Amino acid sequence: MFEIYYTEILFFITMIWCLVRVVIAVKNKKINWKRELQLILVYICFIVIARFVFFPFSKVDGKIQPLIFDDKLFTAKINLIPLVHMFDYAIKREAIINFVGNVTMFIPVGIVYPVVYKGLNTYWKVIVAGVGLSLCIEMVQLPLDRTVDIDDLIMNSLGYVLGYGIYLLVGKIKKMLKSVSK
Repeated sequence: MFEIYYTEILFFITMIWCLVRVVIAVKNKKINWKRELQLILVYICFIVIARFVFFPFSKVDGKIQPLIFDDKLFTAKINLIPLVHMFDYAIKREAIINFVGNVTMFIPVGIVYPVVYKGLNTYWKVIVAGVGLSLCIEMVQLPLDRTVDIDDLIMNSLGYVLGYGIYLLVGKIKKMLKSVSK
């Protein structure tokens, strides 16, 4: 049995991120600071999602509990039937927290991705990107003692699409304000 702490994952992801960004800067022989700031938003989305997806929500003594690997690898429970277990909680408040958490966790991604990746400019592309990201997260959970759930995929994608809607709304408001100020 071994444990991985969030700070270790954060350090590892940060080192890989920095290494990749340095290699790209050396290859391009310049740094586009505006682009780097945009990409930092993507990085922040990833580390926040990693925190809440892979590590226990509750803290003990104010500390995030580790991700524990034991000899029960690949014992994942898989739910492929939508909405069947979404409200299977002893306390309904936990079901609400699960729903709200899964949706709101991906709203920032739906806002940040179209800012950073200009090719994500239609709802279909956004849906594919949102489902793809959520599916990757669910697949990474397979070797863990976690439930891989179609409901998470649906809720995460809903959050991503809501974020994209906010992105579009802000764009329309900016366009309207620009035309009014002329």
